[in-house]
Amino acid sequence: MKKLFLLDGMALIYRAHFALSKNPRFTSTGINTSAVMGFANTLMEVLKKERPTHIAVVFDTEAPTERHTDFEAYKAHRQAMPEDLSAALPYIFKLIEGFKIPVITKDGYEADDIIGTLAKEAEKKGFQVFCMTPDKDFAQLVSDNIFIYKPARMGNDMEILGVPEVLAKWEIENVTQVIDILGLWGDAVDNIPGIPGIGEKTAKSLIRQYGSVENIIAHAHELKGKQRENVETYAEQGMISKKLATIILDVPVEFDEISLELEEPSRELLEPLFAELEFRTIGKRVFGDDFIRSSSVVVSQQTDLFGNVTEVRSVQVVIHPPPPIEIVPETIVPLSTIENTPHNYQLVDAPESRKALVALLMQQESISFDTETTGTDANLAELVGLSFSIKPGEGYYIPVPEDSVAAQAIVEEFRPVLENEGIKKIGQNIKYDMLILKWYGVSVKGELFDTMLAHYLIDPDTRHNMDVLSENYLNYSPISITALIGAKGKNQGTMRDVAVEKVVDYAAEDADVTLQLANVFEPMLKTLNADKLAAEVENPLIYVLADIEVEGVKIDVDTLNAYSLELEQDIRKFEQNVYDKCGVQFNLASPKQLGEVLFDKLKLDPKAKKTKTGQYQTGEDVLLALAHKSDIVQDILDFRQLQKLKSTYVDALPLLVNPKTGRVHTSFNQAVAATGRLSSNNPNLQNIPIRTARGREVRRAFIPRDENHVLLSADYSQIELRIIADISKEENMLDAFNKGIDIHTATAARVYGISIEEVDSTQRRNAKAVNFGIIYGQSAFGLSQNLGISRKEAAEIIEQYFAQYPGIKKYMSDTMNSARENGFVETILGRRRYLRDINSANQTVRGFAERNAINAPIQGSAADMIKVAMINIHKDMKDQKLQSKMTMQVHDELVFDVLKSEVDAMKQIIAYRMKTAIPTTVPIEVEIGQGNNWLEAH
Repeated sequence: MKKLFLLDGMALIYRAHFALSKNPRFTSTGINTSAVMGFANTLMEVLKKERPTHIAVVFDTEAPTERHTDFEAYKAHRQAMPEDLSAALPYIFKLIEGFKIPVITKDGYEADDIIGTLAKEAEKKGFQVFCMTPDKDFAQLVSDNIFIYKPARMGNDMEILGVPEVLAKWEIENVTQVIDILGLWGDAVDNIPGIPGIGEKTAKSLIRQYGSVENIIAHAHELKGKQRENVETYAEQGMISKKLATIILDVPVEFDEISLELEEPSRELLEPLFAELEFRTIGKRVFGDDFIRSSSVVVSQQTDLFGNVTEVRSVQVVIHPPPPIEIVPETIVPLSTIENTPHNYQLVDAPESRKALVALLMQQESISFDTETTGTDANLAELVGLSFSIKPGEGYYIPVPEDSVAAQAIVEEFRPVLENEGIKKIGQNIKYDMLILKWYGVSVKGELFDTMLAHYLIDPDTRHNMDVLSENYLNYSPISITALIGAKGKNQGTMRDVAVEKVVDYAAEDADVTLQLANVFEPMLKTLNADKLAAEVENPLIYVLADIEVEGVKIDVDTLNAYSLELEQDIRKFEQNVYDKCGVQFNLASPKQLGEVLFDKLKLDPKAKKTKTGQYQTGEDVLLALAHKSDIVQDILDFRQLQKLKSTYVDALPLLVNPKTGRVHTSFNQAVAATGRLSSNNPNLQNIPIRTARGREVRRAFIPRDENHVLLSADYSQIELRIIADISKEENMLDAFNKGIDIHTATAARVYGISIEEVDSTQRRNAKAVNFGIIYGQSAFGLSQNLGISRKEAAEIIEQYFAQYPGIKKYMSDTMNSARENGFVETILGRRRYLRDINSANQTVRGFAERNAINAPIQGSAADMIKVAMINIHKDMKDQKLQSKMTMQVHDELVFDVLKSEVDAMKQIIAYRMKTAIPTTVPIEVEIGQGNNWLEAH
């Protein structure tokens, strides 16, 4: 059977854009490619999996339609299209043209109408038709050979709806009754009013009983109360709504079967488009591995260290300006080209060659270096080789044998270079390489420049891995790691398995590309005023984090194992409580079965929502809203909480103990959180629970190294509120902090117009919520939900808050205006957060950027403060030759494993350095505790 796909163009484009709205994709020149990428991926999935014989994309035009004539308010409330999406449309049309897919439009008619007409005509001519759209209105079109095709999203498979699926989903007997339900229910997106008081469930129920809108109106007298009144009053509106929801099936468009036949994509049109949009993976999916590379490879003669002639490749390299620069035109770095840069990559595997290379490296002011290893865990991997580069286009690779003694001997040859404080070290994620070398007794020294961190400061919201940076800024695609060791999975090898001749180009290229990226990023950092932040905060912090990671922290495995058994008993208890109260045994861990018990059997919420797959939603937010209705729900929440605590932390932590050290070594990430905050993984220290008593017990398992040590915990007190008081210069808030008054009590007293002595616990709790809520741009609705109060009361609290703290309101207004003008906000130390959507006409998109504008300077300044404190504490400990160690950083807290005889000295250093990290007008308070485990110390 001939297979026709009709794509609802704008619906799919909007869907693609917002699917990536939380993690948008940008090119190196600042183009938001989220919509284009999403649309391209969706299109290619269909072409590959469904293999249509015919295809078309259908769009609306700007011309008014009959619906606008009949109902002036039709679609009147739609928000303006986001600017990034509007800018992406020309690229999407080029993409469609490149795939040689016809675009169909007709003035006076919507895409729905055109698709409906073509679908019915195609069906008559023996086609199987798939209307590809997320729009529910299309359900009225399905027949034996017309289907709705909903593309895959958020990990869910694509969905195909035919007659049985539509009848079941809409609970109707005939697909045309979809129109009747829409007429009653209305559509807020298209501003179709429907009949007031009738939602989805009621509409389905009425249509099941009466069959149509017309019949419901005719039998309105049979209805009761407000429902009868609404149907009688708004009968005409219901009929208009039904007409508005009806897809027109006689649009004057010709169904030209031949013109809709699927053709081969145009390489001539798509290759330059993919190159401009930096769609390398998509390009390879369409055209295979021979997709045009941005580099032109030639062969030229070069000489090695000893004058021997070698044949090497050359490559054209193009440097582009940074992604956020379009916001601040005066900071654009001019486009420059380095043509035919020679790549002279040499294998250095003989003693005399290594000696000559060491002598050459010792003469340099700066070098780029990289390590090749057997894995990604620096605390477990073995060194396979070292690579260096001192000049663009040149690189040297030194293989290291598997034998530990021989490997150590080769590393020793390069110790004078790596530990030379006068030689600047350049690397991409250089902390990893430093950690590897620490296991071989070598401590890298000297000024550091990390290209990953440099780009993180230049454009914190995008990706920072070397391949992407090379492609975006050097217009060059490095050799893929998978080409050497295979894709991730059970069969993936290691660099140890690869012939050394193949490793040379890969390893030397890494060092070379990193050097070239450093040459690009250093002037960009200066242009963006981020060079000081890089030189004085991010790069020096690498040394601190490397020492923390290699040190690790001791955990009491026996304590965790015992706690695991205790939790298991409690989990089973809560599980049995739920079964007993529900009167039925089921899989409590199954969202599907849980939803059926809560909403079908127990009827806890008649308005319970379902997912697109027809399954009830049973997420934490849903259960929390129901907790007051039944103690069963609280038991379920407790069950889930303990189950997650047990699996994620209590059972997982012992598995992370390093067999070489008997300690847990987390890995800190400097270039993940756009605010500047550190994150960590294996384990994720930032997520170890603290708010519940059960969660806090996990901290009991973190212990000192031995009986001669204790743990010290140093935590900033209300640091974000102190920072907002400092940068806003809000006098009333500054006064409270300077007098040592609890800020939440002081706020409550001002907001409620009472004395500090009169403030009760509820008022303080409300004040605390608004204090922190303001930082995150919380609305009256959000505050009301958080506190369980009316929206009116929440609005009054916020209004009074701003009246008492006018400086905060002025800070928010000034920050927003500055962000709109400059396109970014800054921390106290000048860390920038770029806000591409701050001037968007789309309220939802703009609102997200506005909240970031308020929050980023506060969170970012807090992040900078603890980073500076860590650097200074680390230096003091080194200078004073203390044996104590810094072992963890979690949010605003530092943890130390301290020799008992050094406790007083450490407390003095920690308190002083944390309080004075960044000068402020508000006093910075630090709470320091000690104990035989982390829980006691906190």
